[in-house]
Amino acid sequence: MQYINHLKRVTFTFILLSINVALLSQEVDSLDVNIDSTDVFFEKIRLDNSIAYRNESTGEIISQSEYTILCEAESPVIGSSHDGHTHYDYWHCDKINPYKDVVLNTPFKIEFDQSTFTHPVDGKIVVTSRFGRRRRGPHRGLDIDLVTGDFVRSVLPGKVRFVGYSRGHGKTVVVRHANDVETVYAHLSAYTVKTNDIIKEGQIIGFGGNTGNSRGSHLHLEVRYKGVCIHPEYVFNFDGSKTVNGPELWVTNGWKSPRMHNSRRKSKIKPLSSEALAIEFQKNEPKYHKVKRGDTLSQLARSYSLRISELCSLNSISKRSILRIGQIIQIR
Repeated sequence: MQYINHLKRVTFTFILLSINVALLSQEVDSLDVNIDSTDVFFEKIRLDNSIAYRNESTGEIISQSEYTILCEAESPVIGSSHDGHTHYDYWHCDKINPYKDVVLNTPFKIEFDQSTFTHPVDGKIVVTSRFGRRRRGPHRGLDIDLVTGDFVRSVLPGKVRFVGYSRGHGKTVVVRHANDVETVYAHLSAYTVKTNDIIKEGQIIGFGGNTGNSRGSHLHLEVRYKGVCIHPEYVFNFDGSKTVNGPELWVTNGWKSPRMHNSRRKSKIKPLSSEALAIEFQKNEPKYHKVKRGDTLSQLARSYSLRISELCSLNSISKRSILRIGQIIQIR
């Protein structure tokens, strides 16, 4: 009798698994996810204190220079475009941020040719940490709750520029879109795309996870323009409407600086649709000073033409507070 009951349980479990696999296959097929058996995936590794790349299919390891040559051979010519309007300068497949030598003055403009986007995870968006200040340092993205293995999707159509591992972000995919905006998807458990893949909006690019410097499974989503991180909620509306906040958005210092926001609460979003509005808005944005050795409250007050009481009020500190090197002090 026990043997018969055990057999029934095994049979029932097998049926459930078969149904789940069939449903998953049906969903993946309906989303045009193309995981070709000929795709080549390279994982970024460290070998003898140097960066190298391992072919996940064959185990072959190539140097960083060889990987760069391989990426450049597959990537478009600089200045060319796909979909008629995307320019691929700084197209490097071995760096999450290839723009480190670029200085981008504010305000600057980003444009969108569509008014909606797709959520990066299925179901209701639950934000666990926002763009802004937090104890561990500035948080330059949006943390979205998920379960390891959940689908992660591209919010807009584009082309995959980076697929690899970094110590902080863990397994990461970077997608560049038609307006030179890039979206970064970090802490993944696995990838389903490779560099230079052209992908559709909503296409699965990987699976949620807990890799890198992560405390629990979640998706870390960043929005960047030429290497500068922008508050994701300034660009995308995550209230369920799935709308882009405007066809033309001007980014000021405040929308690229985490120190002007609190990661534990939602910022008041004020989309700026013209350069004139952005310039005027930026004039009234807070300004900050990073404390250096020897700085005191009285010295900072004199330097910025403030009273000590005004400086204390701006920063919610007392006149007896001791400044720490590296501390950020608001001076306007």
